[in-house]
Amino acid sequence: MKRLLWPLLLSFALPVIGNAAAPSIQVGAMYEYLESDQASLLKRVHNRGTATAFVRVVISEVVYDDDQRAHEHAVDANAAGGDGLIASPARLIIPAQGQQAARLVFLGDRSRERYYRVRFVPVLPKAADEFALTTEEAREYDAQLSAGVNVLAGYGVFVIVHPDSAHYEVRTEHGPDHVLLHNVGNSTAVLDDLRTCVGSGRAETCSPAQRIHLLPQRQQRLDHDQGQRHRLRLVEGERRRPLQLP
Repeated sequence: MKRLLWPLLLSFALPVIGNAAAPSIQVGAMYEYLESDQASLLKRVHNRGTATAFVRVVISEVVYDDDQRAHEHAVDANAAGGDGLIASPARLIIPAQGQQAARLVFLGDRSRERYYRVRFVPVLPKAADEFALTTEEAREYDAQLSAGVNVLAGYGVFVIVHPDSAHYEVRTEHGPDHVLLHNVGNSTAVLDDLRTCVGSGRAETCSPAQRIHLLPQRQQRLDHDQGQRHRLRLVEGERRRPLQLP
């Protein structure tokens, strides 16, 4: 199965000289989930830097074609019908060492599972733009940053919106050198803390942990050599259960 996410870090470099204040945002978990009984979630954005952060929230829907290729389509929050994920507010002003929250709200059709990429993008505001700064305020902020070398980095969060009638069902099929996990439900399951292990007791050694999102009607192949086994925690909505395969 192809990985669900692409790299999430977006960097915007502003080459200048010296040392200066700069914003530095953190968004916490890179995956968020809207369960069947949820219409919204609160996403907190922290600014660990030494300058105010002006952040735009940009949302696109991710659609997978029959070949599992992902395509992104910008979400228009003002479109008629209100079908999709929106952020409120869509612009955040976060003081240094402070935090602000954006509520992600889903409106529309939940007959199938849907996927969204939410980007929190720091920007250099200009006078009369959507942050409503005066010309003098914009000039002062620009001067504050232009005294040093700063990188404004934005982060993307992947949001999975489970359908109204979520059904989780992962089946296993064992081969001589592999295990196939089939998701025959209509909602994404998570293969969490997945490790390949060999030996037992103090002699047991395991590979680094992985986290794989198994989309509906997709499968994941786990290869192993003789004596190896796979250990993981299967997450199906609110349910979590340990598995050891084969």
